[in-house]
Amino acid sequence: MPTKYPTRYVIANGIKTAYLDAGKDSPVLVALHGGGAGSSGAAGMSKLADRLQGEMRIVAPDGVGGFGWTDPNAPTPYGAQSRVDQVAALLDTLALDKVHLIGNSQGAWVAARYAIQHPDRVKSMTLIASGTIGKAMGLEMPPTPGLAALFGFDGTREGMRKMLIALVDDPANVTDELIDARIASATRAGAAESVKRFAVGNKYLETDPIMSGNFDMRQSLPIVTKLIPTQFLWGEGDTMVMPSMGRQLEKLLPDVRFVFIPGAGHQAQTDKPDLIADLVRKQIALAG
Repeated sequence: MPTKYPTRYVIANGIKTAYLDAGKDSPVLVALHGGGAGSSGAAGMSKLADRLQGEMRIVAPDGVGGFGWTDPNAPTPYGAQSRVDQVAALLDTLALDKVHLIGNSQGAWVAARYAIQHPDRVKSMTLIASGTIGKAMGLEMPPTPGLAALFGFDGTREGMRKMLIALVDDPANVTDELIDARIASATRAGAAESVKRFAVGNKYLETDPIMSGNFDMRQSLPIVTKLIPTQFLWGEGDTMVMPSMGRQLEKLLPDVRFVFIPGAGHQAQTDKPDLIADLVRKQIALAG
């Protein structure tokens, strides 16, 4: 996503990590993007930062695994858990002790997993449309047109356009500038190889008899959401992870407030940034 916020870099646990950093000092909202080719903190969270930067600090890192402009050579032996480890190292490096979290899709799992591992450092969570959390809660992930577009990305500009249209409800949100920015990230040296390594690590995380306990959230997420104010937002027009999964999760997470949003796709924060910003403000105020 084109952004007026310059990309910042820091070495966190030996990894050159790129991140969007906008707004005032506190409170701090750590915003975690989803998966998909060329995804980044700016691509996923700039519209939200535009609306909140006058009230709080927004830190949106580019995840390890070939995302954004973070070092593509960073090791990811545990897939999405390696993203959690990266977030932990970044927050330590930036001396951010208490934060609010927002995460979309895979980034929502990363946010929830960080909260499970560091509940004393998280004040609130906003989770958006996450099939990864659905799987971690024992639900089946059926094939969808949106997932077909995601996994069908072929490295071309047209393939990127199709994938991005699948992420949103309003195709007008898929601008030429956004396509160019994500293509540049996805095709930079080392990115494709990094994505492949990340996928191997993710499979290990999800399926290994021992390691998969770190992916599973059936016991841990209901407990942590009793302690940390949490809301789960889902676009009614999501064609990647259908809102029916959100309604199944609603039954499994009784302490989480679910909001289903008309006119929004998988990236509700892109389709409805004003509404999502308002919901985040209310969540942060609730947490105190």
